[in-house]
Amino acid sequence: MSPTRSDNLGPALVCLALLCGGGVAAWFLIEPALSVVAGQGYDTQRMVLYYSTLPRLVTALLAGAALAMSGALFQHILRNPLADSTTLGVSAGANLALVVVSLFVPGLLGAGRDVVALAGSAVAAAIVIGLGARRGFSPYSLVLSGLVLSLWCGGLAAILIYLNQRYLASLFIWGAGSLAQQSWTIPLSLAWKMTIVAMVCALVMRPLSLLDLGEAGSAALGVRLARLRIVVIACAVTLAAIVTSAVGVIGFIGLVAPTLARLSGARRPVQLIFWSPLIGAALLFFADSVLQLSAGGLGSFLPTGAVTAIFGSPLLLALLPRLKVRHRIQQAELPRRSRRRSAGVPLIIAVVSVLGLVAVSLFVGRGPGGWAVLSGEFFDDILALRAPKVFAALASGAMLGVAGSILQRLTGNEMASPEVLGISAGATFGVAIALFAIAPGFPGEFAFAVGGAISVLAIILLGSRRSNFAPERVLLAGIALSAMVDAVVGVLSSTGDPRAALLMRWMSGSTYLVNGTIAMSEVALGAALVAISLAARHWLDILPLGPAPSAAVGIPLAGSRLALFGLAGLMTAAATLTVGPLSFVGLMGPHFARELGLTRALPQMIGAALIGGGLMIAADFLGRTIAAPYQIPAGLVSALIGAPCLMLLLGKKR
Repeated sequence: MSPTRSDNLGPALVCLALLCGGGVAAWFLIEPALSVVAGQGYDTQRMVLYYSTLPRLVTALLAGAALAMSGALFQHILRNPLADSTTLGVSAGANLALVVVSLFVPGLLGAGRDVVALAGSAVAAAIVIGLGARRGFSPYSLVLSGLVLSLWCGGLAAILIYLNQRYLASLFIWGAGSLAQQSWTIPLSLAWKMTIVAMVCALVMRPLSLLDLGEAGSAALGVRLARLRIVVIACAVTLAAIVTSAVGVIGFIGLVAPTLARLSGARRPVQLIFWSPLIGAALLFFADSVLQLSAGGLGSFLPTGAVTAIFGSPLLLALLPRLKVRHRIQQAELPRRSRRRSAGVPLIIAVVSVLGLVAVSLFVGRGPGGWAVLSGEFFDDILALRAPKVFAALASGAMLGVAGSILQRLTGNEMASPEVLGISAGATFGVAIALFAIAPGFPGEFAFAVGGAISVLAIILLGSRRSNFAPERVLLAGIALSAMVDAVVGVLSSTGDPRAALLMRWMSGSTYLVNGTIAMSEVALGAALVAISLAARHWLDILPLGPAPSAAVGIPLAGSRLALFGLAGLMTAAATLTVGPLSFVGLMGPHFARELGLTRALPQMIGAALIGGGLMIAADFLGRTIAAPYQIPAGLVSALIGAPCLMLLLGKKR
């Protein structure tokens, strides 16, 4: 009995500490209203207490428990410690479904928001799980697919909100996870729905416990793995969907709570699934109580989902060195024909394609009479407006492609990219500080963006060096930092400051404000940084082989890695200033280059630069013409174009 008591003691202490901290903060919120009730009878503060404060606290407990149980179920059934409703794209799918239905088919909301959210979550889960099944449920293929799908759903939802701000403006704060309540309707609804799902989970608890024996061992004891996987995933998706429908997207709880339970001693599946919801409930209760107490009158307007990321990200980073991850990335081998293929033909095709895209983007457009080739008396004026945007997009896409190639080769992680590792988010944070603090021009914004990108890189490197830059450590650190930076930006945007609108427009990857000076600066920076990267090709060919071969040929390990990571950070910061942090070109460019058979460092970087630049030019052209006279930001269009293509490639790989 002692091992069981020891296993339960740690999670119990963690849960108790969080509940006590949240309870103290909640008491300071409740006590003034209680004193008024006792002295004066009926009062407005009593109504606020009964129908706003208390329902909000209960909602925090229920939503935290549901999200944590969802994450624990995902992690156990998929054998993936990185899985939760956020990293698998389930919450983003529900959010997109609600945005689309609210805009185009509002009548469906009468059938129930939960039904709409569940449909969106189910479609997202089916796509991600389907892609994962084709690769043996590799943990990293699952998370990669989930991150790509999450970005795609988030980008499309952002476009819809951006184009319909008058109708969907309130969805921004709600989508970031707002727990503000005006009645007991939502907590009571969450309670009975969670009870039904919990009863189903209780019925499959014994088969879940047998999964630790492995697929063969559990099957020998009568476990039908396929059926069990469907039931458990359905329960996890349902829990995430009902929470998203009720309060919006609250990230990180489903990842942090099971991690805390596991690190504090919960080892058996029953213990993990029992303690994770309790810790998740206490964690969200603590975060929301502290938010309301510290924000005062603004507590109802600040999204709690953003605050959970601000709390949870440093916590996960601190616990990361103690986390034991069973799975390592499964590197997909390139086909032999790709190994023998000359790099010349794919590069020539890429160069011709990029030149064609530049020509089309410069000289083709849509006017009042439809599609037309640029000519006539306004030729020079229109070309002067288009050319800076086209060449800035080309330079930015090329830098992101090369930065992604460097990061993937250095970390040995096919998911490494400026977007996934949080480097783009760091640059975003730097620009946000610049806008809200001193409002500088392009040089100042670039300096702040570089500072943010380098800071994120430094934190990732410091947190991962003890594990020799293991892919799972690097990925978790990137997810944590991205969530924290996005949360800070979300809090700034929800304050109503007019500068928040500028930040949101910039984050969408809009090239509207790019002029000749900015374009020339971007092209010059891109040419210089890409040239330096190409000069380091020998390092990038040898460093992935390991420390011993690199040291044997005289490469300074620490210095070369630091220089290359810093170079990737500089390119990310420069590119993010033009196309925003959401383009995903840094992940797609190297992947597409490898699909063309470009495996050596030099041709792969050149290919990634051409593909990245071409993607951004195409995105800028489509954003300018597809909904004319309205313009869709190039960064969001790039994510919407590239993410499905990348997911098709993932589906083809075994």
